[in-house]
Amino acid sequence: MHHAATEVPDLFARHRTLLEQAVAATKSREHWTPYPESPSKSVYGEDAAKLGEAVFREQIGRPFDLPGHPGEGRVAPEEQSPYGFPLGISYPRLPPAAAVAAARDATPAWRAAGPDTRAGVAAEILARLNAASFELAHAVQHTTGQAFVMAFQAGGPHAQDRGLEAVAYAWAAQKQHPAAARWSKPQRKGGALELDKKFTPVGRGVSLLVACNTFPTWNGYPGLFASLVTGNPVVVKPHPGAVLPLAITVRIAREVLAEAGFGPDLVLLATEAPGGRDAATLALDPDVRIVDFTGSTEFGDWLETHARQAAVYTEKAGLNTVVLDSTDDYRGLLGNLAFSLSLYSGQMCTTPQNLLIPRDGIATDQGPRTADEFAADLAAALDKLLGDPARAADTLGAIVNDGVRARLKEAADIGRTVRASTSVAHPEYAEADVRTPLLARLDAEADRNVYTREWFGPVSFVIATDSTGHSLELFRETVRAHGALTAAVHSRDEEVLAAAEEAALDAGVHLSENLTGQVFVNQSAAFSDFHGSAANPAASATLSDAAFVTGRFAVLQSRRPADAAEESD
Repeated sequence: MHHAATEVPDLFARHRTLLEQAVAATKSREHWTPYPESPSKSVYGEDAAKLGEAVFREQIGRPFDLPGHPGEGRVAPEEQSPYGFPLGISYPRLPPAAAVAAARDATPAWRAAGPDTRAGVAAEILARLNAASFELAHAVQHTTGQAFVMAFQAGGPHAQDRGLEAVAYAWAAQKQHPAAARWSKPQRKGGALELDKKFTPVGRGVSLLVACNTFPTWNGYPGLFASLVTGNPVVVKPHPGAVLPLAITVRIAREVLAEAGFGPDLVLLATEAPGGRDAATLALDPDVRIVDFTGSTEFGDWLETHARQAAVYTEKAGLNTVVLDSTDDYRGLLGNLAFSLSLYSGQMCTTPQNLLIPRDGIATDQGPRTADEFAADLAAALDKLLGDPARAADTLGAIVNDGVRARLKEAADIGRTVRASTSVAHPEYAEADVRTPLLARLDAEADRNVYTREWFGPVSFVIATDSTGHSLELFRETVRAHGALTAAVHSRDEEVLAAAEEAALDAGVHLSENLTGQVFVNQSAAFSDFHGSAANPAASATLSDAAFVTGRFAVLQSRRPADAAEESD
């Protein structure tokens, strides 16, 4: 019997049913989630909202505590809430070489634990993250500028969904083979040749997670959990503007690992000040064998080119495109698109940028609409959606950083604006920088150099083409060349929809058709929707699929002659 103090919980037994349900959900692709998305008292408890906010408020202006975390001194990355106040938090400063060394030291016991134990630990980390969803929501809101409800959902339960999805794929992939086998080959003369064989999934090595400013948890959790469950330690390198949500995540992961009897240095936080080069230094370290990255195309491309020793999984960005051909619900189409352009001020890698419409217009249930009329109607739909400041603030959130502000100004200077971006007063935070989307009217030929680059933020273009056929050609060609994370088509003609599907398959992008209700092109549900695709240049990975996990480990075998004394079964 263990001494009580060393009693280690059997986390796999605790979470086995959940893990099996998660694997089943990845196969059925039906709606499933164990983490409720509603921030309601009946779900998360009477005091959860109050307590989560209190923990966040107490953290402001204080050093973040990560017990036992290695490092030399502290670093203050100067996180600034987009709602107008500095967070003033410092974190342990962990130089790249020290991070890699600490991560490697923690690995042997984790490898020996096996896939079941690792999946159980990961599921427990996710359960504790779910319990901390309100604390995480405030941390996400005040680092990314998302409005609170979105920060709660996307930063909490939906991110946890994406994490569990990666756990399910990683666990299932390692269970493809038995842990042991007796190999018996009959001989013409004498007894059979008999070997006992063992098969062990072994992680590739240290994993580096380079996270983004806008969705630190939603985009970060898949790589974090895929690497952990496949036996790799993870160095978490947050964006300097959004450290807190991942610091909370690392704190919880380390607590669970320690309780389960493992070295907490299997999950480390590598914080740096703005302008630092730690991500690049770490990415080139020979012991870093896996890199997960979300962010700019420029740095994503650099990682794909230079981190040759690592498996590199990137989520970058591209030219998200909507092809407009015809509709039976023009009002629904306008409302749906207006919301897609406005959600989190277009600061999503899935926000539509290029809206392709024949110059002469499209057929609708409200009569024909030319490209110019459509642009004006969409501008009016945006005005209507964002007319009330309180409701506008809940949809738009706040501008995350100066890069977005610079692109907005540059887009305004093109001078083809149909609807200018305006500032909205936030009812709660006077200092918040809240902006409405800018809509400009371009021409497919004349303005090619404008719309074939990515304008991350609340900037979208209504682009006049010669015909729907021309739109589909442009869609295929621009996405193949520059990538996209989403695409959409509106048509009441089945032949056009079939042609759009074919174009999307050629271009390598996921497609949404005729969305006019409460599902939006920028939303993606774990266990059912695939997000991103290595089939076009905007990403080198899909969240999540088998390819996202299989490159993170190798199955190594050992074999020896079967013991003659042992009767084979």
